[in-house]
Amino acid sequence: MGARELVIVGISGGVDSAVAALLLQQAGFEVQGLHMTNWEDDAAHCTAAADFQAARRVCEELDIPLHRANFSAAYREQVFADFLAEYRAGRTPNPDVLCNRHIKFGAFLEHARRLGASRIATGHYARLEINATVRLLKAADEHKDQTYFLHAVPGTALRHALFPLGGLHKHEVRAMAAAAGLPNYDRPDSTGICFIGERPFREFLGQYLGSEPGPILDAEGRELGRHQGIAYYTLGQRAGLGIGGSTEGSGDPWYVAAKRPAGRALVVVQGRGHPLLWSGQVHTGPPRWVDAVPARLENAGGWRCEVRLRHRHRPAPASVWRDDGDGDLRICFDEPQWAAAPGQYAVFYDADACLGGAVIAAATSLADEGEPSG
Repeated sequence: MGARELVIVGISGGVDSAVAALLLQQAGFEVQGLHMTNWEDDAAHCTAAADFQAARRVCEELDIPLHRANFSAAYREQVFADFLAEYRAGRTPNPDVLCNRHIKFGAFLEHARRLGASRIATGHYARLEINATVRLLKAADEHKDQTYFLHAVPGTALRHALFPLGGLHKHEVRAMAAAAGLPNYDRPDSTGICFIGERPFREFLGQYLGSEPGPILDAEGRELGRHQGIAYYTLGQRAGLGIGGSTEGSGDPWYVAAKRPAGRALVVVQGRGHPLLWSGQVHTGPPRWVDAVPARLENAGGWRCEVRLRHRHRPAPASVWRDDGDGDLRICFDEPQWAAAPGQYAVFYDADACLGGAVIAAATSLADEGEPSG
């Protein structure tokens, strides 16, 4: 690794990418920034202009060049189109996973190479060990760990990546930014959909999916109300159902337990402990692995690992088998898991190592006794 190796850092305007650039500069790299524009509509909610100005001020303070690139066409084709298709099918997608795979570690990496960089860096909270193999490891700050969102990035791309914040906690990052005089040291973290930002979600989605009303049913099939489209709900959702406490029942909160696209029906149950909300098995599509396929996956008794079903979900012990024929996976948890949502990702861990993941196709609830639902 040369002392003046060129690394281009994705500068979003936030404090994390700013400190990533600072640390690489302090380590002796030649550092340049690149600000990505990937969404250009809805100026009322899009923060692209403010983000670029924040990125520009950071690069001025660090005295490094700042490039701009517009990947909005690639984002719409490779990320947003899938996002809408999944919602139309009644599933709950996670566009940040595809954004990392196709944009941040695809289009950005290719663009940086054209600019002469050997590697790129981002402000992600994750760690890398690169030798003969590529190991994607959890961050030191478990509350900020982003390996769930990075699991679909191939090892061939990660070999050219750096994550300078992987060994740090968020409070340390902000302190470093303040000490260095970076102007965005106290800028709030970004939230919402990758690049699209935080906005009234149902209103935004409605621009593309429209209204497809249908019945809200309880577990026995009784109609409790109406909804404007099952795309606007996810399994385990409690708020926004519009049925409140006026319906008959136990008085416990109502939760979305299933979506039935064929009849546009939304199934709700009362109480977080209802068996329709808990799954012992999850079925997925074909997995993507960071590096090699785990050899133990071929074991007759199943591959033992931990599985995370959401970003904030604590990895849960499970056995994983290949389904016959098509390469899909069947995950059997040691303990039932709550609200496994088709369209989200099951991500596999071996201790601190994130090995890969797969899209959840269906979950077997405790009430179904072996028949997949969702």
